Amino acid sequence: MTTSQIPALIRVLGGETLPTPPIWMMRQAGRYLPEYRELRAKAGSFLSLCYNPELAAEVTLQPIRRFGFDAAILFADILLVPQALGQRLWFAEGEGPRLEPVADASRLAEIDRVADQAKLDSIPETVRRVRAALPRETGFIGFCGAPWTVATYMVAGRGTPDQGPAKALFERDPILFQAIIDRIVVSSIAYLNAQIAAGVDAVQIFDSWAGSLGPDDFKRWCIAPTRRIVEGVRAAHPQVRIIGFPRGAGHLIPDYIAGTGVDAVGLETDIDRDFVRDAIQSRVPVQGHLDPLVLRAGGDALEREVDAILTAFGDRPFIFNLGHGILPDTPIAHVERLLKRVRG
Repeated sequence: MTTSQIPALIRVLGGETLPTPPIWMMRQAGRYLPEYRELRAKAGSFLSLCYNPELAAEVTLQPIRRFGFDAAILFADILLVPQALGQRLWFAEGEGPRLEPVADASRLAEIDRVADQAKLDSIPETVRRVRAALPRETGFIGFCGAPWTVATYMVAGRGTPDQGPAKALFERDPILFQAIIDRIVVSSIAYLNAQIAAGVDAVQIFDSWAGSLGPDDFKRWCIAPTRRIVEGVRAAHPQVRIIGFPRGAGHLIPDYIAGTGVDAVGLETDIDRDFVRDAIQSRVPVQGHLDPLVLRAGGDALEREVDAILTAFGDRPFIFNLGHGILPDTPIAHVERLLKRVRG
């Protein structure tokens, strides 16, 4: 494959600086798109959509067809892994995901030590369908949830504002909490490797609640488990690029890079740009960090912010993205304006 045939996303993840940075958006396949809402209604439930390869592939491809993003990201959910471990998962309308909490040894004994990958077989099939339909120049990203973030949901049974239940458990019984983390690590390695074998070019590890941990706990529950996943993926697929997204980690991100060995990191919305250039982008490519609220607002403020981000990061390896997922009420016209501004 010649350099011109390698997707721009992969070139940047390999350390290249491109005149126009590649762009994709977290949650780019979602509720802000009318075609997604139509397909979601057809599927009947969010989980039915995730596990239907035909529909999940279509959802993954929708933003590529509409906008021509430089990368597609697999349509799935970070909580499919605990479900494959045997934890009951459902989605409450308007409230988000729910799990039967695993908060003591008796509950942990009821779930498997390793996720049943047969329960996840539809995900690689989705990857194969997307891979066959993607333009050659478009990168394809698979993903999993980071062990810390997935564990917070497994322990509490839902999202919480401060991840208090998970913190209380690792303070009270760190051995039990480590056992939960171990299950997630082993299962996530197998899950990502299956996605890679089916055709994704890169994977992203989402640690949405990394910023809720202090320095010592961050090393133990964020860095160390993520390093194990990186090592497990690289052992099977050394060529695949790995993006870490320790959202909210801020000044701890250099430690995260050194400790995990990821190829690139995602940036949250409010991180200091000078710090990024000096301490992060000098070491690895970065991805981010437009505020989804600014994208939703649009107008001249959007263009000013895009220009400021490009000025800050565009002369080094950089992937344009949001600091978190796109908001469901974001106007499509604002996404079109964003793309036009980034691509000049």
